[in-house]
Amino acid sequence: MPLIAGTPTRLHAVPILEDNYVWLLVDGGRAVAVDPGRAEPVLARLDGLGATLSAILVTHHHGDHVGGIDGLRRAFPAARVYGPADPRLPAIDRIVAEGDAVGLPEVGLTLAVLEVPGHTLSHVAYVGNGLLFCGDTLFSAGCGRLFEGTPAQMLQSLDRLGALPDATLVCCGHEYTLANLAFAAAAEPGNRDVMRRIEAVSALRASGQPSLPSTLAAERLFNPFLRTDQAQVRATLQSVRGLSAEAGRAEAFAALREWKDGFRG
Repeated sequence: MPLIAGTPTRLHAVPILEDNYVWLLVDGGRAVAVDPGRAEPVLARLDGLGATLSAILVTHHHGDHVGGIDGLRRAFPAARVYGPADPRLPAIDRIVAEGDAVGLPEVGLTLAVLEVPGHTLSHVAYVGNGLLFCGDTLFSAGCGRLFEGTPAQMLQSLDRLGALPDATLVCCGHEYTLANLAFAAAAEPGNRDVMRRIEAVSALRASGQPSLPSTLAAERLFNPFLRTDQAQVRATLQSVRGLSAEAGRAEAFAALREWKDGFRG
């Protein structure tokens, strides 16, 4: 339950479904939810905190990120919903796009909107106050599958997110960290930061704690999708996937993502 620097706002990870998180920002009796895939666990947490939901942020249209919106709006009719322009989304009060600022005075935050296509074409992220809500674009030690976008689009999106300040908290949509780290160990054998992270996350999960949020400084040390320029990653891709030594970054990223899609570590 981290306290957000410079504010009285606390960050809560609410587990839902098999491995999703809904992120809650809570300041006293007011709250904002990010990607509520189910309503009931969020309502239970809000009740326990004595908080009223005033806004919902949506990163993309997949059901495990939006399935709880209608239920939350029935409980809190005044809650406003922000999300990208996509007809597959539930009703949105304010459509957001690249460069927009979402003011959330009830929790003392203003978040900038970044368009980050790749996982889906209309995917957005929200960033500010040292927080990054990135949905299914960037995961700890991984990235999302390319359901709609191209490898070049996803690489550009990850480059944008990876350039944010070191201390930025990575608040992604799924608890995939251990599985992603198993792949990271295969993609970059000998990376001691990967092994240290496996040990730390294993302890957290064994005690029932989330592995998230991570930080961008940490992700740059062990996330292979942010390390496609590293010599060991490229050497592994050449050996395992037949990547040409002259391949560009987008081609290397595509080979890495395709390998991960079928990886069983």
